[in-house]
Amino acid sequence: MKVLSVASEIAPLIKTGGLADVAGALPAALKGVGVEMRTLVPGYPKILKALGEGRQVMTDGDLFGGPVQVLFGKIGELELYVLDASHLYYRDGGPYAAPDGFDWWDNPERFAALCWIGARLANEGQIHGWKPDVVHAHDWQGGLTPVYMQRLGASHTVGSVMTIHNIAFTGTAGADMVHRLRLPMEGYNAGGFEFYGRISALKAGIAYADKVNTVSPTYAEELKTPEFGMGFDGTLQFKGENFTGILNGIDTDYWDPATDTHIESYKVLRGKAKARAALCEEMRLDPEGGPLCVVVSRLTDQKGMDLLLQALPRLIARGGQLCLLGSGNAYFEERFLEAAAENPGQVAVRIGYDEPLSHRIIAGGDAILVPSRFEPCGLTQLYGLRYGTVPVVAKTGGLADTIIPLTVATKIGKVATGLQHAPGSGDALVAALNELCDIWDEPKLYQQIQRNGMKHPVGWEVSAAEYAALYKAAARTS
Repeated sequence: MKVLSVASEIAPLIKTGGLADVAGALPAALKGVGVEMRTLVPGYPKILKALGEGRQVMTDGDLFGGPVQVLFGKIGELELYVLDASHLYYRDGGPYAAPDGFDWWDNPERFAALCWIGARLANEGQIHGWKPDVVHAHDWQGGLTPVYMQRLGASHTVGSVMTIHNIAFTGTAGADMVHRLRLPMEGYNAGGFEFYGRISALKAGIAYADKVNTVSPTYAEELKTPEFGMGFDGTLQFKGENFTGILNGIDTDYWDPATDTHIESYKVLRGKAKARAALCEEMRLDPEGGPLCVVVSRLTDQKGMDLLLQALPRLIARGGQLCLLGSGNAYFEERFLEAAAENPGQVAVRIGYDEPLSHRIIAGGDAILVPSRFEPCGLTQLYGLRYGTVPVVAKTGGLADTIIPLTVATKIGKVATGLQHAPGSGDALVAALNELCDIWDEPKLYQQIQRNGMKHPVGWEVSAAEYAALYKAAARTS
């Protein structure tokens, strides 16, 4: 089976979050289950530079303000279609925002262009000898693809799948842009892409795709409720059995403590002690303190950073430590930097993102904290499991699906892989950190939880088979 993935970012080339990790990992994971995947991505400067020449497979004389070409080539193991459109993508800044932090004013057109080309590739693939059986669109940036497939006639022969990585990002535009975005006016209604008086690219994908999924079973159930659905709960309920949850995995070759080139690699907990000592030296933390809690995250309310600030004094009072890497809300950045200045040797903070440092932090930590208010899947807790860094997570979304919490039953059965607490509660987080400090004083129990985590499957094997089944269900029969 052939699948065209339409994604606005793809690891390791361009990344702002989990969408990139999934888009980058799926092609290799799917090979083992008989799926050939190619990915359409925007021609950001970094991607064009990595691609080199490429082979031209399609052109368009005027796509939202200028001519474009589609190039095909390989970057590493990834087979890519790259939309070379300098007027849309060749800019300084990130994929979605200018250097000043504000979204690009023309984001609706920028990602409508990506979707339009995705639909053309589905419809005209025979021109260059490769036609997909299914198109897989990711988040709002790929959400208009199924609409355009219907408009161009591709939906008669090619199926469509839409993945929601985070429903908080809806991709809205003014209702006056229906014609500008090449959308059918008859689709601007409650059953189509209209969303509270505006166009929503995310809702378009949900409404028009044959199959819709999100990145964990629990998050799928949560999204069908008003509390988590953010206005899409009714639309998702209407999809019925065509809306499911498939848990994310991680690249277990890249995230492997036994071969990780960013750390002094280890296979057992004795080796992890060296990683902990190295991290304490690098971040000027007391090597005799503990447990050393680590955070690698965006610093936002969704990630529960306000709850962590509330709980931090109690962690410090219990002798615990914090090492944090991240960026985001300026208020949180300032507060965590203040905490580090006020608690030398116990709190260390780096603002920004540093991939090698993230590996050293996760390898050197005793526990990884993920106190999110909601979390579609989460990946850092999976990295923590892989590296013997005990996850302490909110019981929501994929965090609930991936961690076996310590309870009386799991303690007796010796199967726990971490700790869970109620989401959105500072008191619940404090209680979980107290529990962490308690079991830290029981080395045999703590090490058992670490070993359980390191043995727990976190790769793509099971999920790849589920995606293959989803594509088969979406594909048109001959």
